[in-house]
Amino acid sequence: MDYQQYDRLFGLIGYPLSHSFSKKYFTEKFINESISGAFYELFPLETIKDFPDLLKSYPNLLGINVTIPYKQQVIPYLDELDPAAAAIGAVNTIKVEDGRLIGYNTDVYGFGHALTKTLEAHQLKVEKALVLGTGGEAQAVVFQLKKMGFMVKSISRKKKGTCLTYEELNTGIIAEHQLIVNTTPLGMSPKIDTCPDIPYNGLGAKHLLYDLVYNPAETLFLKKGKEKGAQVLNGLQMLILQAEKSWEIWNE
Repeated sequence: MDYQQYDRLFGLIGYPLSHSFSKKYFTEKFINESISGAFYELFPLETIKDFPDLLKSYPNLLGINVTIPYKQQVIPYLDELDPAAAAIGAVNTIKVEDGRLIGYNTDVYGFGHALTKTLEAHQLKVEKALVLGTGGEAQAVVFQLKKMGFMVKSISRKKKGTCLTYEELNTGIIAEHQLIVNTTPLGMSPKIDTCPDIPYNGLGAKHLLYDLVYNPAETLFLKKGKEKGAQVLNGLQMLILQAEKSWEIWNE
Protein backbone atom coordinates (compact mmCIF):
# COMPACT_ATOMS: atom_id res chain seq x y z
CA MET A 1 0.00 0.00 0.00
CA ASP A 2 1.11 3.54 -0.75
CA TYR A 3 1.04 5.17 2.69
CA GLN A 4 2.28 8.46 1.25
CA GLN A 5 -1.28 9.23 0.14
CA TYR A 6 -2.17 9.93 3.78
CA ASP A 7 -1.37 13.23 5.47
CA ARG A 8 -0.96 11.52 8.82
CA LEU A 9 0.23 7.96 9.31
CA PHE A 10 0.15 6.16 12.64
CA GLY A 11 1.14 2.64 13.52
CA LEU A 12 2.23 -0.06 15.92
CA ILE A 13 5.67 -1.64 16.19
CA GLY A 14 6.34 -4.97 17.87
CA TYR A 15 6.88 -8.60 16.94
CA PRO A 16 4.77 -10.52 16.20
CA LEU A 17 1.65 -8.46 15.66
CA SER A 18 -0.91 -11.12 14.77
CA HIS A 19 -3.28 -10.20 17.63
CA SER A 20 -3.23 -6.42 17.54
CA PHE A 21 -6.09 -4.44 19.07
CA SER A 22 -4.73 -1.09 17.87
CA LYS A 23 -5.29 -1.24 14.11
CA LYS A 24 -8.94 -2.29 14.42
CA TYR A 25 -9.58 0.32 17.10
CA PHE A 26 -8.06 3.26 15.26
CA THR A 27 -9.45 2.25 11.85
CA GLU A 28 -12.95 2.22 13.34
CA LYS A 29 -12.27 5.46 15.19
CA PHE A 30 -11.23 7.24 11.98
CA ILE A 31 -14.43 6.06 10.25
CA ASN A 32 -16.82 6.72 13.14
CA GLU A 33 -15.42 10.18 13.87
CA SER A 34 -14.97 11.17 10.19
CA ILE A 35 -11.24 11.69 10.64
CA SER A 36 -9.89 12.11 7.10
CA GLY A 37 -6.32 11.87 5.82
CA ALA A 38 -5.26 9.51 8.61
CA PHE A 39 -4.33 5.83 8.52
CA TYR A 40 -3.17 3.31 11.12
CA GLU A 41 -0.98 0.35 10.15
CA LEU A 42 0.90 -2.52 11.76
CA PHE A 43 4.68 -2.50 11.36
CA PRO A 44 6.10 -5.82 12.62
CA LEU A 45 9.86 -5.42 13.16
CA GLU A 46 11.93 -8.59 13.53
CA THR A 47 14.53 -6.50 15.33
CA ILE A 48 14.45 -3.03 16.86
CA LYS A 49 17.46 -2.21 14.67
CA ASP A 50 14.95 -1.87 11.79
CA PHE A 51 13.24 1.06 13.54
CA PRO A 52 15.34 3.88 11.97
CA ASP A 53 14.69 2.49 8.49
CA LEU A 54 10.95 2.49 9.18
CA LEU A 55 11.08 6.17 10.08
CA LYS A 56 13.06 6.99 6.94
CA SER A 57 10.62 5.08 4.76
CA TYR A 58 7.55 6.89 6.08
CA PRO A 59 8.16 10.61 6.71
CA ASN A 60 4.40 11.05 7.32
CA LEU A 61 4.57 8.66 10.31
CA LEU A 62 3.59 10.98 13.18
CA GLY A 63 2.55 8.64 15.97
CA ILE A 64 3.73 5.18 16.97
CA ASN A 65 2.48 2.70 19.53
CA VAL A 66 4.98 0.18 20.90
CA THR A 67 4.28 -3.33 22.13
CA ILE A 68 6.17 -6.49 23.09
CA PRO A 69 9.12 -6.87 22.91
CA TYR A 70 10.20 -3.27 22.23
CA LYS A 71 8.79 -1.13 25.06
CA GLN A 72 12.24 -0.97 26.64
CA GLN A 73 14.44 -1.63 23.61
CA VAL A 74 13.10 1.42 21.73
CA ILE A 75 14.25 3.93 24.36
CA PRO A 76 17.83 4.43 23.04
CA TYR A 77 16.35 5.54 19.70
CA LEU A 78 14.31 8.36 21.25
CA ASP A 79 15.29 12.01 21.75
CA GLU A 80 13.22 12.67 24.85
CA LEU A 81 11.15 10.84 27.46
CA ASP A 82 8.08 12.01 29.30
CA PRO A 83 8.81 11.96 33.07
CA ALA A 84 6.50 8.97 33.68
CA ALA A 85 8.07 6.95 30.85
CA ALA A 86 11.54 7.78 32.17
CA ALA A 87 10.61 6.68 35.69
CA ILE A 88 9.05 3.44 34.44
CA GLY A 89 11.75 2.63 31.92
CA ALA A 90 9.22 1.60 29.27
CA VAL A 91 7.52 3.37 26.35
CA ASN A 92 4.32 2.43 24.55
CA THR A 93 3.64 5.68 22.68
CA ILE A 94 5.95 7.81 20.53
CA LYS A 95 5.19 11.22 19.13
CA VAL A 96 7.16 12.46 16.12
CA GLU A 97 7.44 16.23 16.42
CA ASP A 98 9.70 18.34 14.20
CA GLY A 99 11.88 15.31 13.52
CA ARG A 100 12.27 14.50 17.22
CA LEU A 101 11.00 11.33 18.86
CA ILE A 102 9.32 11.77 22.25
CA GLY A 103 8.43 8.69 24.31
CA TYR A 104 5.41 8.37 26.60
CA ASN A 105 3.75 5.62 28.61
CA THR A 106 -0.04 5.69 28.33
CA ASP A 107 -0.35 2.21 29.86
CA VAL A 108 -0.21 3.84 33.30
CA TYR A 109 -3.16 6.07 32.46
CA GLY A 110 -5.28 3.26 31.03
CA PHE A 111 -4.44 0.83 33.81
CA GLY A 112 -5.04 3.29 36.64
CA HIS A 113 -8.37 4.62 35.40
CA ALA A 114 -9.77 1.16 34.62
CA LEU A 115 -8.69 -0.12 38.03
CA THR A 116 -10.18 2.83 39.91
CA LYS A 117 -13.56 2.44 38.17
CA THR A 118 -13.69 -1.27 38.98
CA LEU A 119 -12.71 -0.89 42.64
CA GLU A 120 -15.35 1.80 43.09
CA ALA A 121 -18.04 -0.21 41.27
CA HIS A 122 -17.51 -3.24 43.52
CA GLN A 123 -16.75 -1.17 46.64
CA LEU A 124 -13.50 -3.04 47.19
CA LYS A 125 -10.99 -1.76 49.73
CA VAL A 126 -7.55 -2.99 48.73
CA GLU A 127 -4.15 -2.01 50.12
CA LYS A 128 -1.79 -4.71 48.88
CA ALA A 129 -1.18 -5.94 45.33
CA LEU A 130 0.71 -8.75 43.64
CA VAL A 131 2.01 -8.10 40.12
CA LEU A 132 2.68 -11.23 38.09
CA GLY A 133 5.57 -10.62 35.67
CA THR A 134 8.42 -8.12 35.46
CA GLY A 135 8.40 -6.90 31.84
CA GLY A 136 7.63 -3.47 30.39
CA GLU A 137 3.91 -3.61 31.16
CA ALA A 138 4.65 -4.84 34.67
CA GLN A 139 6.90 -1.85 35.30
CA ALA A 140 4.10 0.51 34.25
CA VAL A 141 1.64 -1.32 36.50
CA VAL A 142 3.96 -1.23 39.52
CA PHE A 143 4.65 2.48 38.96
CA GLN A 144 0.95 3.31 38.85
CA LEU A 145 0.00 1.09 41.79
CA LYS A 146 2.62 2.72 44.01
CA LYS A 147 1.47 6.15 42.84
CA MET A 148 -2.06 5.16 43.90
CA GLY A 149 -0.81 4.16 47.35
CA PHE A 150 -0.75 0.37 47.09
CA MET A 151 1.89 -1.80 48.70
CA VAL A 152 3.21 -3.87 45.81
CA LYS A 153 5.06 -7.16 45.53
CA SER A 154 6.28 -8.45 42.16
CA ILE A 155 6.33 -12.13 41.20
CA SER A 156 8.95 -13.51 38.82
CA ARG A 157 9.85 -16.94 37.46
CA LYS A 158 13.43 -16.43 38.66
CA LYS A 159 14.67 -14.93 41.89
CA LYS A 160 15.84 -11.32 41.40
CA GLY A 161 15.96 -8.38 43.74
CA THR A 162 12.97 -8.15 46.05
CA CYS A 163 10.72 -10.21 43.77
CA LEU A 164 9.12 -13.39 45.00
CA THR A 165 9.13 -16.48 42.81
CA TYR A 166 6.01 -18.44 41.97
CA GLU A 167 7.39 -21.28 44.10
CA GLU A 168 7.43 -18.97 47.13
CA LEU A 169 3.75 -18.09 46.85
CA ASN A 170 1.32 -19.67 49.29
CA THR A 171 -2.35 -19.23 50.17
CA GLY A 172 -1.44 -16.86 53.00
CA ILE A 173 0.33 -14.44 50.65
CA ILE A 174 -2.55 -14.68 48.17
CA ALA A 175 -5.13 -14.00 50.89
CA GLU A 176 -3.17 -10.96 52.10
CA HIS A 177 -2.86 -9.38 48.66
CA GLN A 178 -6.39 -8.79 47.45
CA LEU A 179 -5.43 -7.26 44.09
CA ILE A 180 -3.58 -9.60 41.73
CA VAL A 181 -2.52 -8.28 38.32
CA ASN A 182 -1.36 -10.57 35.54
CA THR A 183 1.00 -8.77 33.15
CA THR A 184 2.25 -11.97 31.48
CA PRO A 185 0.90 -13.33 28.16
CA LEU A 186 -0.22 -16.57 29.83
CA GLY A 187 -3.76 -17.40 28.74
CA MET A 188 -3.68 -15.23 25.63
CA SER A 189 -5.27 -16.70 22.50
CA PRO A 190 -4.46 -19.20 21.05
CA LYS A 191 -2.88 -20.65 24.23
CA ILE A 192 -6.06 -20.23 26.26
CA ASP A 193 -5.42 -23.30 28.42
CA THR A 194 -2.49 -21.64 30.25
CA CYS A 195 -2.54 -19.43 33.35
CA PRO A 196 -0.16 -18.13 36.02
CA ASP A 197 0.81 -20.81 38.53
CA ILE A 198 -0.48 -19.33 41.77
CA PRO A 199 -2.38 -20.89 44.72
CA TYR A 200 -5.92 -20.06 43.60
CA ASN A 201 -7.30 -21.65 46.79
CA GLY A 202 -6.26 -18.48 48.65
CA LEU A 203 -8.73 -16.34 46.68
CA GLY A 204 -12.07 -15.11 47.94
CA ALA A 205 -14.86 -12.58 47.49
CA LYS A 206 -12.66 -9.65 48.58
CA HIS A 207 -10.16 -10.23 45.76
CA LEU A 208 -9.91 -8.51 42.39
CA LEU A 209 -8.06 -10.33 39.61
CA TYR A 210 -6.96 -7.99 36.83
CA ASP A 211 -5.62 -9.60 33.65
CA LEU A 212 -4.02 -7.31 31.09
CA VAL A 213 -4.83 -9.95 28.46
CA TYR A 214 -8.06 -9.12 26.61
CA ASN A 215 -8.24 -12.00 24.12
CA PRO A 216 -10.05 -14.12 25.22
CA ALA A 217 -12.29 -11.85 27.27
CA GLU A 218 -12.19 -14.34 30.13
CA THR A 219 -8.81 -16.03 30.53
CA LEU A 220 -8.27 -19.16 32.57
CA PHE A 221 -6.70 -16.90 35.26
CA LEU A 222 -9.94 -14.92 35.52
CA LYS A 223 -12.11 -18.02 35.31
CA LYS A 224 -10.29 -19.62 38.24
CA GLY A 225 -10.72 -16.39 40.20
CA LYS A 226 -14.46 -16.24 39.55
CA GLU A 227 -14.80 -19.84 40.75
CA LYS A 228 -13.46 -18.67 44.12
CA GLY A 229 -15.81 -15.69 44.27
CA ALA A 230 -13.30 -13.02 43.20
CA GLN A 231 -14.18 -9.99 41.05
CA VAL A 232 -12.40 -9.97 37.69
CA LEU A 233 -11.32 -7.43 35.08
CA ASN A 234 -9.68 -8.00 31.70
CA GLY A 235 -7.42 -5.64 29.77
CA LEU A 236 -9.90 -4.28 27.21
CA GLN A 237 -10.85 -1.10 29.08
CA MET A 238 -7.20 -0.36 29.76
CA LEU A 239 -6.43 -0.72 26.05
CA ILE A 240 -9.22 1.64 25.03
CA LEU A 241 -8.16 4.25 27.57
CA GLN A 242 -4.46 4.07 26.68
CA ALA A 243 -5.29 4.27 22.95
CA GLU A 244 -7.36 7.40 23.48
CA LYS A 245 -4.56 8.89 25.56
CA SER A 246 -2.11 8.15 22.73
CA TRP A 247 -4.42 9.91 20.28
CA GLU A 248 -4.61 12.91 22.59
CA ILE A 249 -0.79 13.09 22.77
CA TRP A 250 -0.40 12.83 19.01
CA ASN A 251 -2.82 15.71 18.49
CA GLU A 252 -1.54 18.11 21.17
